[in-house]
Amino acid sequence: MNVPHLDFYLFKNLVIRNIGASIRQTVRRTMARYRGPKNRIARKFGANIFGRRKNPLATKSNPPGMHGAKRKKRSDFGNQLHEKQKLASFYGVVPLRTLSRYYKEALRKEGNTSDLFIQQLESRLDVVVYRMKFAPTIFSSQQLVSHGHVLVNGRKVNIRSYQVKPNDVVTLKEKTLELSVIKDSLASNRELPAYVSFDPATNKGSILILPSLDQVSFPLHINVPVVCEYLAYTS
Repeated sequence: MNVPHLDFYLFKNLVIRNIGASIRQTVRRTMARYRGPKNRIARKFGANIFGRRKNPLATKSNPPGMHGAKRKKRSDFGNQLHEKQKLASFYGVVPLRTLSRYYKEALRKEGNTSDLFIQQLESRLDVVVYRMKFAPTIFSSQQLVSHGHVLVNGRKVNIRSYQVKPNDVVTLKEKTLELSVIKDSLASNRELPAYVSFDPATNKGSILILPSLDQVSFPLHINVPVVCEYLAYTS
């Protein structure tokens, strides 16, 4: 028996599924966060790039994969890509589109492009929270920001890419400061950068100046000018 309104219901369900898929893709693009294996990234670059307590290289020092122990000679483009991957990983696996946007903004300003580019990365709220030792890793810092635990000038900010300006006051909510993971992170021997100030009495900090490239420390060597060359080619 023919049902005249069956095609309408099929069309309606198809439209709903397409709208749902579109919404999910938009959410993934705007709220993207790396959820994959982090130890593999550290092994790939041969360094504890995320500063984890348990060094992933202690048990497996070779790069991941069946042929990870074999070192292959990279082309110039391969070297540029490798440096971009190291930089993006250190800052919490920043997407290429975000790096490209920072690079284009750096080009529009007067000054050293590498310095202006790295300043935008160091001014990200999740990076500032990590630099102030509120979080043990960049990923836990991203989680603190996304879940609304971070205050900037007394107001809650839950956007990880929010650009912190010099002298902005950054802190955590009082209940969050009572968490053991936060207390352990603040008590760790990780050094504060020279361009970041933090008052342990009030648990408040700020950026003193926008840093130049030579002031920024990495757990491994990252050639930022080569990264800019890669972004100039791909953007």
